[in-house]
Amino acid sequence: YYPHQRWMFSGVRLAWDDRMEATAPDEGFEADLIEGLSRPQKSVSPKYFYDAEGSRLFEDITRVPEYYPTRQEAALLSAEADRLAAFIGDDAALVEFGSGASAKTRIVLDAATGLVAYQPIDISATALEEAATAIRRDYPALRVEAVEGDFLALETLTAIQGVTRRVGFFPGSTIGNLSEAQALTFLRGARALLGEGARFILGVDLVKAPEILLAAYDDADGVTAAFNRNLLVRANRELGADFEVDAFEHQAIWRADVNQIEMHLQATSDLSVHIKGGRFDFMRGETLHTETCRKFTEASVTTLCERAGWSVDAVLTSDAPKVALVLMTA
Repeated sequence: YYPHQRWMFSGVRLAWDDRMEATAPDEGFEADLIEGLSRPQKSVSPKYFYDAEGSRLFEDITRVPEYYPTRQEAALLSAEADRLAAFIGDDAALVEFGSGASAKTRIVLDAATGLVAYQPIDISATALEEAATAIRRDYPALRVEAVEGDFLALETLTAIQGVTRRVGFFPGSTIGNLSEAQALTFLRGARALLGEGARFILGVDLVKAPEILLAAYDDADGVTAAFNRNLLVRANRELGADFEVDAFEHQAIWRADVNQIEMHLQATSDLSVHIKGGRFDFMRGETLHTETCRKFTEASVTTLCERAGWSVDAVLTSDAPKVALVLMTA
């Protein structure tokens, strides 16, 4: 998962790869869970991972040895800092899809001295204010224009005096949480929003040996398993559900046919779950699908971006285990 900082757009639900603020009970959780449990393949959106405990557990995940994506992408951003600065250029605004203020954002801001503005986009006013305050404090010469709203509902960005180019920034391989259709919608929308001549820095995870991928999503210390099962704990607490949490085992599955990792919770016995008067039966071995993370090859991510109307300038890769940054121009 690049489960993640925040699901910031209401149309295409996007996750991010750093700390997510603790969330209040989500009014959509009940309806979404009931609808998901009613499907032949039971499922629930990974956005519901992130209550306070889920956010804490994900921070723990980023520190386990097996979970390479966060540290590999940060290392790649640092290693390619000069190239990224040249790609961004002078008199540019960095437009981050998410609230920003993460360590990765700061690597780019430190390197790209030609930036004149930073525009994070998020539906969370609280997250935006926290990020904007931190960036303004630490980068006083940078103009910070926080944009509150649903990305897909935005038609334009506020013009900023002195800005001649916008550069989109979407790290964390968050695009891997989207279906191909959703990813195309996002990339096309970003191109339209940023405008002709815009540039974009996109982070993705690359296909690699199954044992490396599976370990990243099923660490030996069981942190990811606890993170996955915490979704059931949240449902019991917030919705009055009666999941037998210990009766579900964490599963990470690599589907080589479609280059994606899936996370599931598998029932270890026949059981029933009750939520708001509804009953949902699990047979032994049946699963609740909680997360999909698509992985890419350099060729497949290039094709995806080009289909969305972008011209790919370069695909930069890290040391093994490899992640990539895609540099592209509208």
